[in-house]
Amino acid sequence: MSPDVQSPPLRPFGVTVNAIINGVAFILTLLFSGTVVFSNVVPDPSDMSGIPERANAATTWGFLVGDIAFSAPLLLLGTIGLWKPRAWGWTAAQMVNILWIYSMTVVIMRDAYTSFSPGGLLFIPFVPAAAWSMFYLWKQRKLFWLPN
Repeated sequence: MSPDVQSPPLRPFGVTVNAIINGVAFILTLLFSGTVVFSNVVPDPSDMSGIPERANAATTWGFLVGDIAFSAPLLLLGTIGLWKPRAWGWTAAQMVNILWIYSMTVVIMRDAYTSFSPGGLLFIPFVPAAAWSMFYLWKQRKLFWLPN
């Protein structure tokens, strides 16, 4: 290799783990969303007569739309961009981390006053992973901002 050609930076093990976690979360998000849509487990909010039931169904459908529109694309970008590593992947992964903490806070509060939902139980492990990831990726940020 000539001296003027720069080799790509090595990907630390923690970044690899983070990319895999995001990839698993991407797949689970799509599978869970598809299950909700195609199984009719969650009724259409307009079919509900009581306001609390309608609000609960609307919240679930709202999370579904948000997951498909925002979380899933960011998870995919984070997975690919952490694997490379690229600055846009680092940014997407950090955006996903705050989405996990924010959305699961809402879900945990809702479930604490009703009953624990399958989605809440499925996705709760991603909260500590996101908290770890935010701090870990911040420490690794220089790796992603080097010229590629």
